[in-house]
Amino acid sequence: MKLIECVPNFSEGKNKDIINQITAEISSVSNVKLLDIDPGKDTNRTVITFAGHPDDVIEAAFLAISKASELIDMSKHEGAHPRMGATDVCPLMPIKGVSVEECIEYSHVLAQKVGKKLKIPIFMYEKSASSKSRENLAKIRQGEYEGMSDKLQLKEWAPDYGPKKINVKAGVTAIGVREFLIAYNINLNTSDKKLASDIALDIREAGRAKRDKNGKIIRDKNGVMVKVPGSLKSVKAVGWFLEEYNVAQVSMNLIDYKITSVHKVFEEVRMQAQKRGLRVTGSELVGLIPLDSLLDAGKYYLKQQNKSCGVSDNQLIHIAVKSMGLDEMYPFNNNEKIIDYMIDDSKKLVDQTICNFADEVASDSPAPGGGSISALAGSLSASLISMVANLSHDKKQFLDKKKINDIACSAQKLKNEFLILIDTDTKAFDQLMSSFRLPKKTDKEIEFRSQEILKMSKFVTEVPFDTLEKSLEALNLVFDVLSIGNKNCISDAGVAAEMAYSCAYGAYYNVKINLIDLKEEQKYCKKILNKSESILSEMDSKILSVRNKIIEGLNNE
Repeated sequence: MKLIECVPNFSEGKNKDIINQITAEISSVSNVKLLDIDPGKDTNRTVITFAGHPDDVIEAAFLAISKASELIDMSKHEGAHPRMGATDVCPLMPIKGVSVEECIEYSHVLAQKVGKKLKIPIFMYEKSASSKSRENLAKIRQGEYEGMSDKLQLKEWAPDYGPKKINVKAGVTAIGVREFLIAYNINLNTSDKKLASDIALDIREAGRAKRDKNGKIIRDKNGVMVKVPGSLKSVKAVGWFLEEYNVAQVSMNLIDYKITSVHKVFEEVRMQAQKRGLRVTGSELVGLIPLDSLLDAGKYYLKQQNKSCGVSDNQLIHIAVKSMGLDEMYPFNNNEKIIDYMIDDSKKLVDQTICNFADEVASDSPAPGGGSISALAGSLSASLISMVANLSHDKKQFLDKKKINDIACSAQKLKNEFLILIDTDTKAFDQLMSSFRLPKKTDKEIEFRSQEILKMSKFVTEVPFDTLEKSLEALNLVFDVLSIGNKNCISDAGVAAEMAYSCAYGAYYNVKINLIDLKEEQKYCKKILNKSESILSEMDSKILSVRNKIIEGLNNE
């Protein structure tokens, strides 16, 4: 699933009606999740956060920028925050399944559309910048709205898109891609703000002023202060006192959590606190965090404990939260703090109880059906593989801990992919049925309907084919887990193999029946069928080998 986030800043923080009209434009786009609205009266600015599939987010952003240009008159705007346009800045951030490069392409699509259709000059900034000099938003904003008319006439400040003169009403807008920013505070067992500030100066990338032996600040020949860089890249930090809890905090923005992770920040602050005779008591997230950041933290702390990392996402999140004390001030709610969960709040088959899921399968509805059940069998196979690996990890006689950990992690990843396929298979069938219900009164409608039916017919074929391919991955992992030699779990490995084998044939049956509706697509059908039968042939050979190993192992007990 592809997800990006958009956090545009609009130059209106007082008029609720205007803010509501802008957010209504965003909410009008299906599959876009409105996450946060943060108006500021003093700054006269509102920051709106929303996320979804890139295509939908770009559409929502354009509609919001368009509505802002219609309702906000920059020639009359006043506010404490630097600004240059009705939509001052519109950053995009890759969240899931989207590379930075892809996100940059989307940012240019949005910028070109805004510049051309709304006649607003656009500067590309951060990772989308056309030159090094335009990466920094502060430099682009310099002069603000009042100085933009003259600035745009300078050759070096020609806009990347749109007219080369200011839009008097809407001003100028900056659009670009940046990494997801994590606002993160770490609590200390002191109320002394100075101690927190001292730690902040040592860790932040900008560092602190360099001083001579007499404590005087050292400056270069141009009179510019010389600084000693801090220990953490892509981190901004200050120290402050939180009156409500009577604690000092090191308050940070993690500009790029992929360069410096949350758990690395936590451990560095913990070390710096110990140097000063302090102790870190916990931490808090201000706003949202990507799922992968917490999963990485959970794996880090499990490795520190010499434990297997091949556990569920929920367990990894629990370990991360407890290790960093993210629940010290208030309960940590996964669905409210993890952006991936906030966006994807749809009802899922995999969230049902076993009884409810079985009842739904047993009903007179054709979905969920065999495709979802095949994926379920695959998920159970992968779960058993992970179980065998994890039960072997702490046993002294099994020395290759890295191999065992790798098997458990691979099995967990595969389990998660199968679980997604349970719902995807049913959704694919529902979408195919919807395509048959499309109108067919005009030639244009008939053509569109035919194209959608063909696209969805391929989709309902490719989902079980994906399940089939993963069943082979599961069976290969059974061979890996058997090589560990844990005789106490040999029957569990055998069941994992049989579930993978059932998954394969179940998926194959669904591929075959769905290909019936694609008879005219002979080249496509032949390609899918050849690949499917090749996988089945390999499965048939390997299951015999596994069964022999299992029976031999059980007979020797």
